[in-house]
Amino acid sequence: MGDKVKLYALSTCGHCKRTKELLQNKGVDYDVTDVDQLEGEERQEAIEEVKQYNPSLSFPTLVIGDKCIVGYKKDEIEEALQEHV
Repeated sequence: MGDKVKLYALSTCGHCKRTKELLQNKGVDYDVTDVDQLEGEERQEAIEEVKQYNPSLSFPTLVIGDKCIVGYKKDEIEEALQEHV
């Protein structure tokens, strides 16, 4: 697998939770940033990162290689993971 899978989420978000569960069930090695758990400069940096992929700053924002999937779109996520392997 090339680049790591990166998930930007909110700890209280149901769609984010389902995305995490999907990645775990698939055995995907991924990094997660719960943006609402960060403070100050760290939070601002995470927000700027998300905006690079998703200017509307909505969650979950999932980055798989050069593909960005916003929201819990199970089929799209599974397809992107297959292409990424």
